[in-house]
Amino acid sequence: MGAGSSGLALETDQVGLSPLRTNLDDVPESCAASIFMHLDPPEICKLARLNRAFHGASSADFVWETKLPSNYKYLAEKILGQSLESLSKKEIYARLCRPNCFDDGTKQVWVDKSSGKICVAVSYKALRITGIDDRRYWNHISSEESRFSTIAYLQQIWWLEVVGELEFEFPAGTYSLLFKLHLGKISKKFGRRACNVDQVHGWDVKPVRFQLSTSNGQQASSECYLHQQGNWGHYHVGEFVVDNKNTPMKLRFSMMQIDCTHTKGGVCLDSVLICPSEFREKLNQF
Repeated sequence: MGAGSSGLALETDQVGLSPLRTNLDDVPESCAASIFMHLDPPEICKLARLNRAFHGASSADFVWETKLPSNYKYLAEKILGQSLESLSKKEIYARLCRPNCFDDGTKQVWVDKSSGKICVAVSYKALRITGIDDRRYWNHISSEESRFSTIAYLQQIWWLEVVGELEFEFPAGTYSLLFKLHLGKISKKFGRRACNVDQVHGWDVKPVRFQLSTSNGQQASSECYLHQQGNWGHYHVGEFVVDNKNTPMKLRFSMMQIDCTHTKGGVCLDSVLICPSEFREKLNQF
């Protein structure tokens, strides 16, 4: 036992009489690619910088196909507008991780870099909103705080109804739908963010009612008072479950405060967010 061990430890090459050593440069590209299949995309990109074999393995189609969402073919054709043959799987993943606009720029879809899961945002411009074209009620404000660069600010109204629809092919999973709202008018003064809450009123009198329904019969609703002044809030409407991947689902969602006994105003409306339910704990990133 001891002799065998010492013989193994003293194994040398025949030229320099130095112990044989291996390092990462000796790992075959195929082996590295097999390992990458079990890593997250950010980890793969870090390891790709180590050597030529790892760099080559990090571009293998079969590695990135395991990271792409199950509906990537639908996304490549509908959102990217390119055939699958013209792009590598790594290129598809990289491009889907950027915000990709569709429907005349009123909607965005992107893939979360770490998990490969889908998020969708719908601008207020794609929604039917009471009095949205009447300047007595609404202002359209340019804002760096919106992924669509513009938000709608409600000065005052008696009856508010916001309705939207989306037909989209989601991967299987559980998703949350939320309205992104802000109490107070956002502006910039001397390069600093400012928020005027003088016109905020009526949201503490009666709750806002949110509703969600899907084309396969799922329904959800919630009610809450709007209270978060000075910061963006994501108001949760409900959840829906996608069982059949690669099948388009139609969503209908709404936000209402239709009690005409009082006016309400001073709220900014940015967008509607649809994301995997487990993402709700990191909504500040959206």
